[in-house]
Amino acid sequence: MTLLEVHDLTAGYGGSSVLNGVDMRLGDGESVAVLGRNGVGKTTLMLALMGLVKPSSGSIRLRDRELAGRRTDVIARAGVSLCPQGRRIFGALSVRETIDLSASLCRRSGPWSQDRVLEVFPRLRERLDQRSDSLSGGEQQMLAVARALLCNPELLLLDEPSDGLAPAIVRQIEQVLLEVRESGVGLVLVEQDLHLAFAVADRIQIMEKGQFVHEAATPQFRRDRPTARRLLGVG
Repeated sequence: MTLLEVHDLTAGYGGSSVLNGVDMRLGDGESVAVLGRNGVGKTTLMLALMGLVKPSSGSIRLRDRELAGRRTDVIARAGVSLCPQGRRIFGALSVRETIDLSASLCRRSGPWSQDRVLEVFPRLRERLDQRSDSLSGGEQQMLAVARALLCNPELLLLDEPSDGLAPAIVRQIEQVLLEVRESGVGLVLVEQDLHLAFAVADRIQIMEKGQFVHEAATPQFRRDRPTARRLLGVG
C-alpha cells in the first residue's frame, strides 16, 4: 500500500522556487535516501513535507489524507515526524523534560514509549537531568531522533542525521534506524554519508535543481559507479 505520495510539488522562499515539480512515492515500511549535491533542494523537500515551508502548488498525501498546506501540528498528528538538520533541540530543557514534552504533545499510540527510546539510547538515560545543550553532538542527535520517535510516526523524515558525528555514533544511529525500519515505519533520509544511506535505504533518489533526476534500488545504485560520479561526484 502507498504510504506517501507527492505529486508536482513546488515550494521555495520569498517567491523563489526551490522545488520544481517533485514527484515521490513511498510504500508502507519502505525507506528512501534522498541524495544530491548541496543546494539542490533536499532540505526544502523535508521542510515542505513537514509543513514548515508552504508549497505553492502540488499535492502531499499520507495514505488518503491531503497534507499540503496544513499546519505542522496537524501533519505531526497525522503521523509524520521530522528529525531536522542541526538537531534544533531546546537547550534549556533537560533530557527528561524534552522526552516528557515530546511524549505529551503528539499523543499517538504505538511502540515508541519513553522507556523504549531510553532503551535504544541508554546514554540518554544516564543524562536525564542534564540540560540538553550540555550534551555532546552525538547525544544531541540521539535526543533529536528520540524526540521524533516519541510521536510514533508512520513516516519519519531525517535530514542529515550523521552531520558532524563520529563514525561510532553514526553506526549507533544506523542500528536504531534499521530497527525503526523493521518496525514498519516509512523513512525518508537526506544524507551525505553514503554508508549510512546504503545501509538503511531500499531505494536511492537523486535530486538536482529541485527535481528528482534518477532513481534506483540501493543495490543497483551501489554497482552503478558512473552514475554516482556524474550526479554526486563520488564513486
